Order: sequence, then C-alpha cells, then structure tokens
Amino acid sequence: MTGPVTPDAVAQLLRPLVPRVLGPLVRRYGQFEACEDAVQEALLAAVEQWSELPDDPRAWLLTVATRRLTDQWRSESARRRREEAVAVREPVGIVPGPGEDRPPDRDDTLALLFLCCHPAVTPSSQVALTLRAVGGLSTAEIASAFLVPEPTMTRRITRAKESIAAAGSTFGEPSAEDRPERLRVVLHVLYLIFNEGYTASSGERLHRVELTAEAIRLTRAVRARFPADGEIAGLLALMLLTDARRPARTRPDGALVPLAEQDRRRWTVPMIAEGVELVSRALGRGPIGPYQVQAAIAALHDQAASTGSTDWPQILELYGVLEELAPSPVVTLNRAIAVAMVHGPAAGLALLATVEGDSRLRRGHRLDAVRAHLLELAGDRPAACEHYLRAAQRTTNLPERRYLQGRAANSAPAGCGPGSAAEQRPDLDPAVQHRHEPADLHRVAEVPGLDHEETGHRLLARHERAVGDDRATP
Repeated sequence: MTGPVTPDAVAQLLRPLVPRVLGPLVRRYGQFEACEDAVQEALLAAVEQWSELPDDPRAWLLTVATRRLTDQWRSESARRRREEAVAVREPVGIVPGPGEDRPPDRDDTLALLFLCCHPAVTPSSQVALTLRAVGGLSTAEIASAFLVPEPTMTRRITRAKESIAAAGSTFGEPSAEDRPERLRVVLHVLYLIFNEGYTASSGERLHRVELTAEAIRLTRAVRARFPADGEIAGLLALMLLTDARRPARTRPDGALVPLAEQDRRRWTVPMIAEGVELVSRALGRGPIGPYQVQAAIAALHDQAASTGSTDWPQILELYGVLEELAPSPVVTLNRAIAVAMVHGPAAGLALLATVEGDSRLRRGHRLDAVRAHLLELAGDRPAACEHYLRAAQRTTNLPERRYLQGRAANSAPAGCGPGSAAEQRPDLDPAVQHRHEPADLHRVAEVPGLDHEETGHRLLARHERAVGDDRATP
C-alpha cells in the first residue's frame, strides 16, 4: 500500500484504468458482456475497500475481475463445461503470481471504443456503453448525467451489449476498409458526450463536468494512436477551446452568462493555447473536416479581446466552409448570427427564413432563440419577447430557460411576459440543446469526412492571418 487515499482520488485513478483492465480480459475470454460486468464489480469493490492505494492498482483490479468471472461461471449450471475448464486453469498472463512477469500494460482504449461504437448499437446506447466500458462511469452516474432512472440506463446498456454479441463482433480494431467509418462514429460519440457535458440536455445544472472531462481524456487517447489525423486533432482542439470558457459561463448562482457578457480574464488560457496550436497544425496538412473548421471558429472567438473585436467576417467565411462540408440547419442558424454581425440583423433574419420549415428544428428551441436575438438586435422588441418565451418553454435545461425568460423580460413590451400566449402554446413540445455560443451549435450536425484539400489550404491562409504570430491572448 502507498498511503491513505480519498474516494474522489480513487474515482480519478480508476477511470483511466478501465480499458487497461477490460481489454486483457476480453482478449483472453472473448465475452465482452461478462468481462465488462466483472470489471464494474471490481471497480465497485475498489471504491468500497481502498482506504489506501495498492502497490499495483491495475493488477488488483485484474485479480478481482477475474475472480468475479470464475465465480459467475461456477454458479451457472448451464455453463458447467466452461466452468470446469476455467476452474482448472489459472489466469496466467492476466494476474501475475509471485515471481511471475507482469502482464503487458497495453492500451486497449481504441479497440474498446470501436467495440462500443459498433454499427449494431444505437447512437444513444453507444454513448452510454462508451461511458461505462471505456470511461469507467457507473450506470448510476450515467443515468444521473442523462436524467433517466437507473433501471432505464441499465436496460439500455444491456441491450447494447446484447446487440454487440448478436452481431458476432470480435475484440480488436476493424479492418483497414472499415476503420475510417468506425473512427468517424467514435469521434461523433465523443463529440456527443462532450456536448452533453458542456450544456446538459435537462436539469438544474448547465454543465456536467465529468462528461466533458471524460470526452477530452478519451479524445486524447484516440489522438495518441493517430497523431497525424487532422480531424481527431480538430475535435480535441474544439473541446479544449470550448471548455476553456466554462469558468466564465455561469455566475455563482449557476445562471448562464452568454459569450458576449463573459469575463474573458476567467477563461483558461493554457487550454486556449493548446487548442490554437492543435488546429493551426492540423489545417492545411490534409483533407479539411468539420471538426477542424469548428475549432478554427472557436479559436477566433477565444482569441478576441471582446465580442466587438471578434473577426466576424472570417467567422462568417468559416461557416460557409462548414456548410459545404456538413450542411445542417443548425450550422445555418450559426451562420445567421455571423451574417447579422457582418451585414446586419435583417440579413440574418432572411437567412433564418430559409430553414423555418426544416423538420429537424420544429421541436427544438434553437430557431426561436436565434430569431429572438436577431429581432432584438433589429429593435423589434415585441417579436423578440415572443420568441424568447417560445424558446424558454421548449428547453428543459433550467439555466437556459431562466436566461431566455430573463431576455424576454428585458425586451418585454406591454402584454409580453410569462403567461402570455407564447408561454402557453400547447403545441410547443419540450426539447433541448440550444447553444448561445456560436461554436457550440453543431450538436446534431452530421460530420462526414469529405475531401476538401483545396478548401483546407485556402482556409489555412486566412486562419493564419487571424491567429498568426501576433495572436491576442485573453
């Protein structure tokens, strides 16, 4: 033992160990579901029993998880033959005995990510299974993060593991032909995890820091395997540049602070510096992708001393590139904000009108929130108030709702306010995931890896002018 340890320290230590424990078990026994359950039991035992850290935490977890597997197989009469084979075979190479060499400490993070993001598994289940099997979060923690009952999340994770087993997937990385598509899914899942952490779908908290931290950690692990991949670097840069604003994004009472009103001195400068370096190195090296473009936009926001000094013309051009790469009504909403900042709110409202009928925006509150903002800029306070209230009713994140209601109150003329016709519309279904910060509005955008090398070189030249040697530091 190395000394006393707190439960929080145990949790922080356990999470990066999960793939290093689960990987060897799956490679040896081949039963992902049983091995993953055994690892979860070992993690729970560690939290309950570790008042001091063992000399080799990974070996401790491997030992306990292996014992859980053999105990499980002994208890199942239907698996009597397997139980007999396992009972007489010590897990050599998994748990070292006295004087034996320790098992190789290989990193199975990517193989596990590929397995959890199997095409047979639904996107929501991919996220949940990734957080549990690779991120080391308990089912209760994942359920809490997504505000669903723990039994519901348990069923979701169980179905995901059953789908993987039914598909006959084996442990290991996909073939060279399948890898680009599977890697795209992995990055999208990590992107969704980060976005859920940065602005929670529902509930009383704006952020779920445990999710953003896990998304960044896992993206770093993927990048370590593919350091030359520009989109992986772009995604990591986007996460860092976005999360750097988090300290200034809420007030002490948890209220949301929009980008224009944030105290930029509270932003995390080292994260900004790392993000800018990542995206600057990635741009122009190969095919440009949506994550790189979003990171470039985030870098321009982060390096501006104020909203007024932001290079909005460059941001507008970047959104044009993003629409070429990954057309989406959510990207159009963001571009409308940039259009309004460059050409005036009337031009931004005209662009919004082109996506009014898009079914992907009908249940959400993004469209109403952006329209309200642009109407307020245009001086149409009654219409702005009406749309702020419509947006407030449609979000289930309480800090966002309170912010939108506050904007409505600030622009409210007579007859507009809580209880008005806009507030009581019965056809407005609750929805989630609006972003007030332009770089964070692409949550539902599809991100195909398109080949735009010429666009990338053009983008790099303009980006270097904006974030060159004389770059401003907040």
